Amino acid sequence: MSEIDRLYSYKTLLTGRRAVPRHEILTKLEISPATFKRDIAKLRDRLNIPIVFDRDLGGYRIEQLDSREELPGLWFSQDEILALLTIQSMLDQLEPGLLGPKLKPLQKRLDDMLSSKGIDSQTLSQRVRLVHAGKRRLHLKSFEQIAKAVFERRQLKIQHFNRQNGNCVERTISPQQLVHYRDNWYVDAWCHLRGEIRSFAVDAIPACEVLTNSAKDIDLQAMRQQLDGGYGIFGGRPTSWATLRFSPKRTDWVKNEMWHPEQRTELLADGSFTLSIPYSDERELLGDILRYGADAEVIEPKKLRNQISDELDKAAKLYRTSSH
Repeated sequence: MSEIDRLYSYKTLLTGRRAVPRHEILTKLEISPATFKRDIAKLRDRLNIPIVFDRDLGGYRIEQLDSREELPGLWFSQDEILALLTIQSMLDQLEPGLLGPKLKPLQKRLDDMLSSKGIDSQTLSQRVRLVHAGKRRLHLKSFEQIAKAVFERRQLKIQHFNRQNGNCVERTISPQQLVHYRDNWYVDAWCHLRGEIRSFAVDAIPACEVLTNSAKDIDLQAMRQQLDGGYGIFGGRPTSWATLRFSPKRTDWVKNEMWHPEQRTELLADGSFTLSIPYSDERELLGDILRYGADAEVIEPKKLRNQISDELDKAAKLYRTSSH
C-alpha cells in the first residue's frame, strides 16, 4: 500500500466508529508502531487532519470541527498539490480576481503543504506566465451572475449591448454553457426573445438579473453541433465554403493551424498551401484572413473575395491619403 493510500485509510477507519484502539489500526494497516507514529504526525501537522486520542474511549478518532473550517477529503500528494497551484496561478492570470477570493482558503492549505516539502508556492506562481492578445475587460458582476444562472439552471434577464448598431436590448435567456474563446467569455443560451439559440459575449452584458424561473433545457450535444458548425464564435449551419491560398513563406505557419474541425487542406507543388473551411457568418473569418495581408488570397467564394478586396482597398486608401 502506498503512503497516500495508507493516509486515506486512516480517515475510513477513524470516521466509521467513535474511536479505534492503536493495536487495531496497526493490524488493519499492517504497519509498525514507528510508522503509525509518523503517520499521525503527518496527518496532524501537514494535512491538518484533527486526529485526537480519546482517553475515555481508549482509542483514536477524528475530532469534528465547524463545517466552515473543515475541508474533508482534501488530502493531496506532492504532484497533485503542484498541479493545483499551477492551475490556480493560470486561472489568476486568465481572469485576475475572478476565482482567487473563492479559492483563497484552499490555497492557504496548499501553500502550507508545499512548504512542508520545501517548495515555495510564490516561486512556482512566478514561473507560470500567460500572454494575452486582444483581451477585453470582463465585468466581474455580470460573470458571477451568469455563472450562477448556468449552474443553478435559472433564467436570466439581461441587458445586451449590440456593438454593430449601438443598441441595448433587454431580453430573457436560458443559459446553457459558458465558453472561454480567444481570451474572452461567452454564454450560449436559448434566447426567449428570438426563440432560438444565441451566443452572447459576457462583456456585452452590462447588467443582468437571475430569475426564479427554471431555465429551458437544450440538449447540449445537439446545441454544440449546431454552434460548432459555423466559423469561430458564430454558430449556425454552414452556408458557404471558403478556399484560401497562403504564400509559401506562410505555409509552415498555417499548415498546422486548426481553423475548423471540418477543414480541408492541400500542400501545392510551388510550396503554397490551400485551406478550405465552412462558415455561416463571415465577420470573424474576415479578420483572420486580413491579418495575413498579401500572404493570403481568397480563391472562393466570389462574395468573400470581394469583401476582402474592398477592405484592403479602403486600408490602402487610408494610408495614401493620411496626413501622417
